[in-house]
Amino acid sequence: MPSTGKTTKKAPAKKSAPKKSVVAKAPAKKAAPKRPGATKAAPKKPIKKVLATKAAPKKTNAKKAPAKPVKKIMTLSAAQKAAAAKKAAAAKAKAAAAAKLLKERETKARAAAKEKAAAAKAKAVAAAKAKKERDAKAKVAAKEREVQRKAREKAATEAKKQREVDAKRKAIEAEKQRKIREIERRNQEELKRQERRDAEERKRLEALERKMHSKPYADEPEFLEELRRLLLETRSATNDDIVVMESEADEMLVDRERLEYDDEDGSSVASDIQRDQKKDLASLLRLKVDEIDVALARIDDRSYGRCDECYEAISKPRLLAQLPVFMCVSCRASV
Repeated sequence: MPSTGKTTKKAPAKKSAPKKSVVAKAPAKKAAPKRPGATKAAPKKPIKKVLATKAAPKKTNAKKAPAKPVKKIMTLSAAQKAAAAKKAAAAKAKAAAAAKLLKERETKARAAAKEKAAAAKAKAVAAAKAKKERDAKAKVAAKEREVQRKAREKAATEAKKQREVDAKRKAIEAEKQRKIREIERRNQEELKRQERRDAEERKRLEALERKMHSKPYADEPEFLEELRRLLLETRSATNDDIVVMESEADEMLVDRERLEYDDEDGSSVASDIQRDQKKDLASLLRLKVDEIDVALARIDDRSYGRCDECYEAISKPRLLAQLPVFMCVSCRASV
């Protein structure tokens, strides 16, 4: 009530002030119906009448227009409060009904659970009793079966022992016969293997003998003559090289004795090394000359071109490329 009086006193001072004060304070009173004591909106009707009567005699034209909206706002707020109160009451009633229904359902569920537990307990007791009876019957039957099983096992053990004795005797006799047959078979196989080995060894020796005395290019005298010519040319060139190497070595020795070398700069040591190298090369060339002489002798008896290791024929390109040669490519690679 005092709040409404303040709004009416401030209205004459400003034209727009009454609208702002009434509109601003009306929503603030809408939250009151939430409480149970604030649902009655009857006392607000005389407040609206007082506002209307006080505002009428002050101004005739300019202040009557804003009074009508105030009444509408106040009436709407009261209706909204009543509707909100009704909605709250309906929601409360609905919640109470739902709680009651839930409680009834829980009561029924507990009763059903008790009945189910009692039935399960009775069923378990009956099952346990039946199980005990079955276990007792099974024990009796198992005892009878055990007695029968032991009797059968005893008879089977005795029969098995007798069969084992008989089988052991037969196995000993059979093993003796088998060993005799095995010894005879092994002796025969060993004789056959020895015969095969002897035959193979004879064949190998005969083939080796044939290879050792083979003359692979005896039917090609032109090729052998060509090899002879090449060997003779190589022998002559090798002898010339030997003469050159020995003369150079002798000259180096004479020069070393004639000249005075300074041992500090190592010139004498280098000269000795070069002279030794030339001597070694001359020795190698002499060995080559000896090999050429052997090759020429083999050409005379038509046996040149045979490998000294496998006694197979050396290929013609190898005989022409290397002078002299006494081993094939495969044997030379394995050496």
